[in-house]
Amino acid sequence: MTGYVPSDNSRAIRAGASTGTGTPAARPAVPAPPRRVRREWAALAAPTVSPARFAPHMTDGLPSPVRRWLAHAVAPGAPLLQTVVLVTHGEIRMGTWRRFRAHQVLAPPRGLVWAAGARLGGLPVSGFDRYSGGTGEMRWRLLRAVPVMSGSGPDVTRSAAGRLACEFPLVPPVALGPAVCWEPVDDRQAVAHVRIGQEEFAVTMRVSPSGRLESVAMLRWGNPDRHGYGEHPFGAVFEGESRFGGFTLPRTVRAGWWFGTGRWREGEFIRFALDEAAHH
Repeated sequence: MTGYVPSDNSRAIRAGASTGTGTPAARPAVPAPPRRVRREWAALAAPTVSPARFAPHMTDGLPSPVRRWLAHAVAPGAPLLQTVVLVTHGEIRMGTWRRFRAHQVLAPPRGLVWAAGARLGGLPVSGFDRYSGGTGEMRWRLLRAVPVMSGSGPDVTRSAAGRLACEFPLVPPVALGPAVCWEPVDDRQAVAHVRIGQEEFAVTMRVSPSGRLESVAMLRWGNPDRHGYGEHPFGAVFEGESRFGGFTLPRTVRAGWWFGTGRWREGEFIRFALDEAAHH
């Protein structure tokens, strides 16, 4: 669900904090997606077969911010697992900021499924975004029956592939794989050229001196201003950190269109915290 225009509320969401996202019991439920999408989920969530284990020398030759980030994000000896299943909660802009809860499987470059539940006018809205099998799709319904938003086709596929490219840092071992080629920029930034299907996306990562991932930015295909599809600045800001097994991930994420421009406050449309992350 993309392209929403946020309010002036710019607070970040902190995991476990009282920020209007509610207690776990009060957050919207996440209904299971349709059976065909559950099959896609199962395929993407399959365990990595015979993963290698991380060693610092594996980052030799990479740009210095990438080496610093991987040394910080991946524990020595951790298996280089290529998929993560996330449980998140936060706020999404649907006219105004509304609480949501989501489950996601993320397996760059193969695909993602994001299934979420929110409330609109006091009524439950649920659905999914996906990129899998080389195609993108979104389906959202009120009361699980009334269509609210749906889309598929080349434009949705290209936009969904861009999202997948932008989210690859949530699966740090992917940075060492063949889907990503690195270009140095300076001591704080590097560009990841991420191959998703037939497209290549340039994702600029910014890394702190300590190795914490600070932000990602790219040009993403979309229609945020409802004037037709095109490439627009898109990005995410990461705050805090949490340890999940052998991996250190951002604790909270704020993402949206027109990242790095004067329209960022207008374009930011989602804020969420990571509650659980299981790498497979």
